Amino acid sequence: MSWGSELWDQFDNLEKHTQWGIEYLEKYTKFVKERSEIETSYAKQIRNLSKKYQPKKNSREEEESKYTFCRAFLTTLNELNDYAGQHEVIAENLTSQIISELSRYLAELKAERKSHFHDGRKAQQHVESSWKQLESSKRRFERDCKEADRAQQYFEKMDADINVTKADVEKRSSHKARQQAQMRHQMAADSKSDYSTYLQKFNQEQNEHYFTVIPNIFQKLQEMEEKRIERIGVCMKTFADVDRQVLPIVGKCLDGMTKAAESIEPKTDSQQVVESYKSGFEPPGDVEFEDYGQAMKRTASETSLSRETKEKPVSKSKGKLWPFIKNKNKGSGPEDFSHLPPEQRRKKLQGKLDDLNKDIQKEMDQRDALTKMKDVYVKNPQMGDPASVDPRLSEIGQNIEKLQFEVQKFEGWLAEVEERMPSKSDTHRRSGLYETQNNTTVSNNCAQDRESPDGSYTEEQNSETQVKANINPVPNTNPVPTSTTPEFDDEFDDEETLPTIGTCKALYPFEGHNEGTIAVAEGELLYVIEEDKGDGWTRVRRNEEEEGYVPTSYVEVFLETNAKDS
Repeated sequence: MSWGSELWDQFDNLEKHTQWGIEYLEKYTKFVKERSEIETSYAKQIRNLSKKYQPKKNSREEEESKYTFCRAFLTTLNELNDYAGQHEVIAENLTSQIISELSRYLAELKAERKSHFHDGRKAQQHVESSWKQLESSKRRFERDCKEADRAQQYFEKMDADINVTKADVEKRSSHKARQQAQMRHQMAADSKSDYSTYLQKFNQEQNEHYFTVIPNIFQKLQEMEEKRIERIGVCMKTFADVDRQVLPIVGKCLDGMTKAAESIEPKTDSQQVVESYKSGFEPPGDVEFEDYGQAMKRTASETSLSRETKEKPVSKSKGKLWPFIKNKNKGSGPEDFSHLPPEQRRKKLQGKLDDLNKDIQKEMDQRDALTKMKDVYVKNPQMGDPASVDPRLSEIGQNIEKLQFEVQKFEGWLAEVEERMPSKSDTHRRSGLYETQNNTTVSNNCAQDRESPDGSYTEEQNSETQVKANINPVPNTNPVPTSTTPEFDDEFDDEETLPTIGTCKALYPFEGHNEGTIAVAEGELLYVIEEDKGDGWTRVRRNEEEEGYVPTSYVEVFLETNAKDS
C-alpha cells in the first residue's frame, strides 16, 4: 500500500510519525551505547579482579608455584584476563558497527526528512496560491455581473421614460446609459473568461498536486521510513552477532580454565610437600637407659658432661644459629643456607648455582656481542671508536670473575652438604657435627639436631642441648654469645631492632632476588647493622621495615669508631 494514494490528506500526521521514527532510532542508539559502557565497565572489573589475585613477587608466592592447584589458579586468572578482553571487543564492535554508523545515518535521515517536508509545504503553498487567484477572479466576475445587471436595468428604465416624453435631453441620457450597460456587460464577459481560465488552471494544478506531487513526496517519505526500519533491524542483528563473534574465544578461555582444573594432581602436590620440607635426616634412635643408682657412674657421667660441654665449640655466629627476622617479607639467613636442613640446603645451593651460571652465561653473551661490535669498529672506524667498548668489556670481565668466584664458593658448600647427607643404608641417624662419644654422654637424642621452633635447622644444636642439660655449667669466658636458650630468646625478641654500627654506600646495583637479601641502587646510602663475618655478606637496613644482606664487595662500609674498637 502506498502512502501517496492512501494518505494524500495526512500530511501533518506523516510529519509527526516520521519525527517519532527518528526519535525511536535515537533511543535505540542510546540503548546500544549504554550496553557498550556496561561491557567496558565489566571488562575493567574482571581485569582488576584477575590482577588483584595475581601472585606477588615474594618467596611465599614462589613456593606456591610448586603446587599444581596454585598453577591451575594462575592459569584461570590469566584466562579470565583474556575473557575480559573479549568483553572489550564487544564494546569496541558495538561502538564501531552500530553506534558510529547510526549516528551518521541519523544525521542523513534528518536532512532527508527535512527536504521532503520542505517540498511538500512548497507544493501546498502553490495550490493555496492558485486557489486564492481562482477565488479572486470568481469574486471579480460575480461583481462585474452584478454591475452589468444594474446598468442594463437603468438603461431599460431610461429607454421607457424616453418613449413617454420624447425629450431630447432624456434621449441623450438613454444613449449614455446604453453605452454604460454595454461596457459593464463586456467587463462581465472578460471577468467570466478570466474566472474560467483560473478555474481550469486551478483544477489542473490541484489534480497534479494530489495525484502527482504529493504522492511522489509521500512515496519518498515511505521509502525513507522503510529504510530506517530496515536499518534498525540490521543493527539489532549486528547487536547479537557482535556477541556471537567472541563466543569461540570465550569458549577457549573457559576451555583453558577447565584444562587447568583438570591438570591439578593431588598426589603430585602431596609429594611436593615432602620435597619442600624433607630435612634429609633420619628419625632419632632409642634413648638409652642411664643408671643413676651408682654414685661413681653418675659422677663420671656428670664429669664427662661438663668436659664435653667445655670441649664442644660454641656457635660463633648468632646469625647462623638463629637466622630470623620478624619482618614478614624480609626473612633472611646466612649465605651458605646453613640454617636449613641438609636436603633443603642442598636444593637452595643448587638453585643458587643455577642462577649464578645463568648470570655468567648472560654476561658472556654480552661480552661476545661487544667483542663482535669492537671487531666491526676496528675494521670500519667510521662506524665507531673501538676504544669506546673497552670500559664495558672490562666491567663485564670483572662481573664474570665475581660470579665465577661465587660459583666456586657455592660449589664448595654444595659438595660439603652432599658429603654429610646420610645414605639410605644407614641404620643410625648421624650428622656432620654429631657423633656419640661414649655411652655416658647425655642421651637426649630426641632433642638433638631437631628443627628449631621457626622451622630452621642449626648444626650447633647438640651443643645447645648439652649446655641446657648441665646442672652446673662452667662459666663462659668467651665474649661471643653462646647458643643458650636465654641468648636465643633475647635474639628472637630483639632481631628487629639491631643497633646500627655504621653506614655504607652501594658501589654497584644489587637486585636482591634471593631470600634474605635486599635490593640496593648504585650510590644508595644504608645503615650497617651487622658486619661481614667472613661469609662475604654484610647486613644492612634501609628503614625500620627493610633490612637484609648485600654482598660485602658491592658496598663501601664506614663503621662507627666505637664499633671498630669493640
